[in-house]
Amino acid sequence: MNNKSNQSSDREENHSKKENPISTLDSRFNQTLRNVQGLLKGRSMPGKVLLTRRSNVLDHSKLQEPSLNYGRSFSFNDADTSDHIAKALEEEVESLSNPNNNANSNKLKSSTSNVENLSKGAQKSVMGARATDSTRVMKFTKVLSGTTVILEKLHELAWSGVPPYMRPDVWRLLLGYAPSNSDRREGVLRRKRLEYLDCASQYYDIPDTERSEDEINMLRQIAVDCPRTVPDVSFFQQEQVQKSLERILYTWAIRHPASGYVQGINDLVTPFLVVFLSEYLDGSVDNWSISDLSPDKISNIEADCYWCLSNLLEGMQDHYTFAQPGIQRLVFKLKEVVRRIDEPVSRHVEEQGLEFLQFAFRWFNCLLIREIPFHLISRLWDTYLAEGDALPDFLVYIFASFLLTWSDELLKLDFQELVMFLQHLPTNNWTHQELEMVLSRAFMWHSMFKSSPRHLAS
Repeated sequence: MNNKSNQSSDREENHSKKENPISTLDSRFNQTLRNVQGLLKGRSMPGKVLLTRRSNVLDHSKLQEPSLNYGRSFSFNDADTSDHIAKALEEEVESLSNPNNNANSNKLKSSTSNVENLSKGAQKSVMGARATDSTRVMKFTKVLSGTTVILEKLHELAWSGVPPYMRPDVWRLLLGYAPSNSDRREGVLRRKRLEYLDCASQYYDIPDTERSEDEINMLRQIAVDCPRTVPDVSFFQQEQVQKSLERILYTWAIRHPASGYVQGINDLVTPFLVVFLSEYLDGSVDNWSISDLSPDKISNIEADCYWCLSNLLEGMQDHYTFAQPGIQRLVFKLKEVVRRIDEPVSRHVEEQGLEFLQFAFRWFNCLLIREIPFHLISRLWDTYLAEGDALPDFLVYIFASFLLTWSDELLKLDFQELVMFLQHLPTNNWTHQELEMVLSRAFMWHSMFKSSPRHLAS
């Protein structure tokens, strides 16, 4: 009798679920939310995380509230950091999913009402949120110690940050400058370094009488920009450092005539210079002296910077050609993404007459190097380089997340205040916590949009 009663109850419950697809979706969303919150708090086992949602459950146009899906957890250096970020992400998810929160009723509404096939955009292997430093080092060591480095795995690990002393080797591999086969690596690096030295001797180490007028003007502009590069870090004010920057930039510009030298490229050399110098100099960057190194070591460092810069910019060639159309295209996409994610901020910026090009152009041109403290740049670039060829598209979501960090503040400012605020963002006291929040939101939003590009259509 009890079995029959239970079966009858089960049939009624199943029938009810079939008749109420919205409650089914709500249940799935709530479970997904709990899974995400548990993952971020470290309660889930590290490994592959796949949060899926069927696209044929119901007519999504009938939904009134957005549903969010997240596909990556992150590794942090300590438990306190991961707990702090987990709590903040939970609050953000809950605020966006709370039907009673009027302040966020428009956020993500249009962008999530038609999200389809998110699982295709969230299938990434991830590390546990509480992965310790020793665990991360062991994973990197295992990947790097193989006869042939599995680059896919290296990209995956590097996304969440690279142990500092491993960065030089990892960055060379991520950018394709060093070959994945360890037997070939030393020989290739030696050859490429000699090739750079030959180019620098041929193009840079010559008198001005052998240069064209355009080349003289370009060298003069580089010489003006080098002292302005990362002015708040004393290391870059050393004469020898500026000379190395000048040699790298001029040699690159001569060998890439389609773009030549464009202001902003000088900033892009600095992360490489610091990371490759760290193989030879210990302690804080502020205490470094490049004069402590031999000319041969300086030449090798310059060569590594040159080739890594070249490989980085290969995927962004139209960012630095005439009129920089690649950047303009990404700024437009950033505007659309912000409109979909946070419509009140988008509308306020538009009503104040502020164009995204007026503040975001520099972000794309210098990859945020001028916007956040320099000691965080290497961590940010771990993620940049881990994205590989997909970096330009992912920058849009990083910059959207960066901008909307100050969503509430932006709504209170008029045009002039907006301009001043965005030109002098309050990031001086940022730590890795704030940067990890920016990157985590960027990944979430990218996962939501990249499989549904129609959401970004005007």
